[in-house]
Amino acid sequence: MPENHDAPSTDEPTQPPSDAGTMAASPTDSQSALEAYTAHYPRWAREFARKYFTKTLTQFVLYGNTRDLVRTATRDGAPSYTALRDFLVNDLFAARDIILFYDRSAGIHFADQASQRDFNRALSGYDTIFGTEYAKKLPKDPVRVFSVLDNYFRLRLGDGKRIACIIDYAETIVPMSEASMYSAEDRSALVFLQKWSHDPLFLRSDFTTVMITENLSDLNQGLVQSPWTVEIQLEMPDQPERKDFIEWYVGGREDAFQEHATIGIETLAQNTSGLNRIQLRTILADAFENRITLSYEQLSALKKEMIEESAYGMLEFVETDFTMDMVAGHTHAKQHLRHAARALRNNRPDVMPMGYLITGPVGTGKTFLITCFAGEIGIPMVKLKNFRSQWQGVTEGNLEKILNLLEAMTPVAVMIDEADAMLGDRDAQGDSGVSARVFGKIASFMSTPSHRGRIIFFLVTARPDLMPVDLKRQGRAEEHLALFYPANREEREELLQVMMRRTGVDLPMKDVPDELLNGERIFSGADMEALMTRAKFRAAANGPSTNGADASASGVTAEILQEVVDDFLPPTYPLEVELQTLAAVMECTSRELLPEEYRETDREDIVRRIEEIKQLGVR
Repeated sequence: MPENHDAPSTDEPTQPPSDAGTMAASPTDSQSALEAYTAHYPRWAREFARKYFTKTLTQFVLYGNTRDLVRTATRDGAPSYTALRDFLVNDLFAARDIILFYDRSAGIHFADQASQRDFNRALSGYDTIFGTEYAKKLPKDPVRVFSVLDNYFRLRLGDGKRIACIIDYAETIVPMSEASMYSAEDRSALVFLQKWSHDPLFLRSDFTTVMITENLSDLNQGLVQSPWTVEIQLEMPDQPERKDFIEWYVGGREDAFQEHATIGIETLAQNTSGLNRIQLRTILADAFENRITLSYEQLSALKKEMIEESAYGMLEFVETDFTMDMVAGHTHAKQHLRHAARALRNNRPDVMPMGYLITGPVGTGKTFLITCFAGEIGIPMVKLKNFRSQWQGVTEGNLEKILNLLEAMTPVAVMIDEADAMLGDRDAQGDSGVSARVFGKIASFMSTPSHRGRIIFFLVTARPDLMPVDLKRQGRAEEHLALFYPANREEREELLQVMMRRTGVDLPMKDVPDELLNGERIFSGADMEALMTRAKFRAAANGPSTNGADASASGVTAEILQEVVDDFLPPTYPLEVELQTLAAVMECTSRELLPEEYRETDREDIVRRIEEIKQLGVR
């Protein structure tokens, strides 16, 4: 092992040999020795060691799952789990002479008392030279802290000391912001960190700066993109890692686990994707300490609660008892989605599209269709809620958090309603480039080949023409399913029967007003549901029905429904609906999904009509 570099250690640190010749004579042997020393480390720590041992990099950013437990091993090789801070002190930097921590709240503090006393002595000398009184009260603001540390580092590196500087909550020290918005303090902190990353003294010494943050996009991008900075992601545990942790935690208490759990360890590991080890520990502790029965239903509820909290309310699980049988009409769209559900249940992600574009005019049941699909696919579906913020840099940080969670939750389906407004545009102006960055990050994430069949996007919109082509192309939202209003009496009857079942109205079709079915007026599913609800309201207002068998269980009679239909004036936006319909026709990738009147229509005629409507001021 080179004299001025750390070797990995365990909870009981094993010091590396200090003689460079003991590592190996050849580069291949050196690599093998490094792999042997780091074999019990998690993937990110092995990557850290490999990058560090190039002797050309001293500055690292750890991001992602940084608040979780880290797997390590004891001297006898048994697995152990510890906080990231303790892992850095006891394992990764065990051979360092000085390990110090800094964050805005706690200021500067050290891993051991000897280092603290040494720093205090150096601080007294600093006060004498610069006329400060930091020995009485240490500063906490970055500019003065880094000024003191810069002096201290240079003194001790000159003495041959090995130093690790760990900066937690780094986003509060060098936050992401436009250059013009940076304060003098932010600029000074950034200069210190950039200077340390390529200073010759720091590079030739055994010195490392580690910045810790949850979201990489929360940090100054000039620092992140610097060739002198290495970004390393701490990923959420996958299924084998979750199983290892559960077995370690349960170890020696298997009987108690079986007593308080109706599911096994394997099932628990399989159904906790998206959770970290601390959350797993909370679930297990609830069973062990509070004697709460850990059933599949209890686990599902806890997982939903924990993930939604982790996403700060920006992800919502789509939970439904509905299936595709509850969807009226849309025969070909339902058939395609049922085939997709079968492929997912049969573990065939390779045949799935990367994503879907679900389009059609208002009231055609786009969101309801995907909600019903969620009841058949056998994998969780989440709905992406508003992640945008008025504050600089927060939107990108929110999105990074969401995408990291989605990657950890696989397999998962993601519904984005009103996608034309939610996802931004590469060419958007006036928001300091936020929409363009959001668009770029989502587009890149959607097209990642490894996500096929594992993260399936459903982009729902009535205005697909407002969405960037880049999101709708093959490799992203590959399948375009268009939904339209019922085109014939049979489809209208089917839709009406579904809406009556949903609202609890039970009338024979012969008692239904013909206006609902003859097609002279267009009633969407939403219109029909509103009519049934109004009829129930009127029946309740009239009191118990006196018509006996002529009334449904809800009290709605044929006369009441006729009165409601005669009175009903649905909001009419004919040009808007026509524009949405034509936009859906243009986006549809299956001829079978189109109403007959549009199957043979010249697309140039449709384009001309769309432009005519837009010229009338419809947007």
